[in-house]
Amino acid sequence: MAQSVQLREEKLHGRAAWVIDNGVIRVALMRGGGHIGEVRFTSGDAKRIVNPMRVPHYPMIEPYEYDDAKHNATYGDTPHRWLHSGYMGHLLCFPFYGPPSSDDEVRAGLGNHGEAPVVEWRQLGVERSAESIALRYGAELPKTQFRVERTVTLRRGVKHVRVEEWVENLAAWDRPVNWMQHATFGPPFAEPGKMFLDVSATRGQVSGGRPENRSLQPGAEVTWPNGVAVGGEKVSMRPMQAAPNTGTYTALLLDPGRKQHFFTLYHTGHRVLIGYVFPAEGGPWIADWQENRSNRTLPWNGQTVARGIEWGTTPFAEGLRRSVERGSLFGVPAYRWIGAKQRAKTEFTIFLEEIPENYGGVADVREENGAIRVTPR
Repeated sequence: MAQSVQLREEKLHGRAAWVIDNGVIRVALMRGGGHIGEVRFTSGDAKRIVNPMRVPHYPMIEPYEYDDAKHNATYGDTPHRWLHSGYMGHLLCFPFYGPPSSDDEVRAGLGNHGEAPVVEWRQLGVERSAESIALRYGAELPKTQFRVERTVTLRRGVKHVRVEEWVENLAAWDRPVNWMQHATFGPPFAEPGKMFLDVSATRGQVSGGRPENRSLQPGAEVTWPNGVAVGGEKVSMRPMQAAPNTGTYTALLLDPGRKQHFFTLYHTGHRVLIGYVFPAEGGPWIADWQENRSNRTLPWNGQTVARGIEWGTTPFAEGLRRSVERGSLFGVPAYRWIGAKQRAKTEFTIFLEEIPENYGGVADVREENGAIRVTPR
């Protein structure tokens, strides 16, 4: 018999979290920033119960408990300091993606990836039944005049969790926004050369930058899953790039012929695959960001290993103004509008699968009648 679903409050790596647990998997939702900090199996050996999500190597504090001297000393005097203080796992980038657009926005207290991932989220309600628990939580964004909300539902006996998300424009005028999910994975699950990505993408473009600290050729166009290394040779983009002290960011266009999109990640030394499936109308873009000890600023200090898969409205993490000025990439919009007093919705499902040794990857994922169907390569 499957266990009943439980909801409790815990500390996850020293930070307040709501944990939903059905005896098969557990999901931790952070009060600070609303991040999804943990999605893992509840039983088995270390290779099965690993949490794929990124947990920083540096000390964390709640990002909304802001103390200027403490944040600047630990995280650097940059717009990143608020987010870095509590950056764990999957975060919501809203209402912009990337840095603030101006020094004026920084002085007004806006930081990297917008207001949503740094404010306090509050529990708004819980729906319980014999078969499931649905936790509703959300936050006010007073600086940018938005409201965000999620309902996270876990059913008894399953290996997937359902997330519904709303954003509401509290202003009386239409506005452009970036609305991106940023699922970030870290060690031991994220490891160069051993972590593999499969995704329903088609073509893309690598961001710019200096070739000496990039693992893929800056500015190169790619056809998934084939990329171009800095030296010009063709490489597969499925494995996390192995070159030390490098990083990369590739914007990928999701397949316009699909009604559902997916991505999956697995590590050859673990027995777990984590994946996401989401409707096509959630946004046309997905990005693959990789960091392999290339960033030596605070608080990274040349120690961070991470792979972030980011999807939604926008190809590059360049800030709202620049995405509006860009307009489009490959003829596809680089931002979206939200109307005056409008409430908009997106949704996604996170799932886990136990995989065998010598696993070859994923060809397709579909969500059908509440079940996840994974087709191997």
